[in-house]
Amino acid sequence: MSPEITKHNGKVHSAPLRSMPPPSSFTPVTPHLAISPTVSVVVPAMNEAENLPHVFATIPQWVDEIVLVDGNSVDDTVAVAKRLRPNVKVVTQKGKGKGDALAAGFAACTSDIIVMIDADGSTDGREIINFVGALVTGADFVKGSRYAAGGGSDDLTLNRRLGNKILTGIVNLMYKTQYTDLCYGYNAFWARHLDVLDLDCDGFEVETLMNVRAAKAGLKVQEVPSHERNRIHGESNLHVIRDGFRVLKTIFKEWRRQPTPPKPEPAAAPTADRGVA
Repeated sequence: MSPEITKHNGKVHSAPLRSMPPPSSFTPVTPHLAISPTVSVVVPAMNEAENLPHVFATIPQWVDEIVLVDGNSVDDTVAVAKRLRPNVKVVTQKGKGKGDALAAGFAACTSDIIVMIDADGSTDGREIINFVGALVTGADFVKGSRYAAGGGSDDLTLNRRLGNKILTGIVNLMYKTQYTDLCYGYNAFWARHLDVLDLDCDGFEVETLMNVRAAKAGLKVQEVPSHERNRIHGESNLHVIRDGFRVLKTIFKEWRRQPTPPKPEPAAAPTADRGVA
């Protein structure tokens, strides 16, 4: 096995390359790409029966697990989800709000990678490959950005755009980050970092909480371009002024909180244990 050559403080160091997993552990993603980690997608939903067919149609078949968090819907949200994906894992939300729903969904995931998308049709599941690709090539936490080159939005009003810009600027100033989009709900991360994120909020401020805690813990955060679409059916529960103040409160509250140290990447198993010659 050839050593990996690295340079640190001007000195050359060598270390054995990690063992390659056996071919049977890889999942084909495209004709030219296969990945070894498993992937869970968390979809918080409340009364989204009309939108789920559009959302689930965009989620790639190679995704290992879909976790639907039902916010006590009064329509056929759960029945539609089970019809579309019979193996969907349904979690009934006990509390209220998007943050609470995501916490419940994350806790139910069994995969190496967790991706969160919305159930209203605004986030495109076909972009999941971009998030997973960034994680398997070195990132700890990947956040979608509507402002990165190649991203965009069909749904950003002037007030939402202005509020997001101001809040993003505050976070960048306080936490020395270089985020371009703070308040966006398309994110992915390695499941081993759940303790770092430790969701303990209820509402739409959850995306800000995750972004700030990832930065404070020293996780390698990467943005990928994402295009936000209009909600297909129904009305959003987002209230710009109310939720904007909740985000602002979260930003300053997190300044005083001690970050949770991230868990190191698991060591690769010895070659003999992984069936590789």
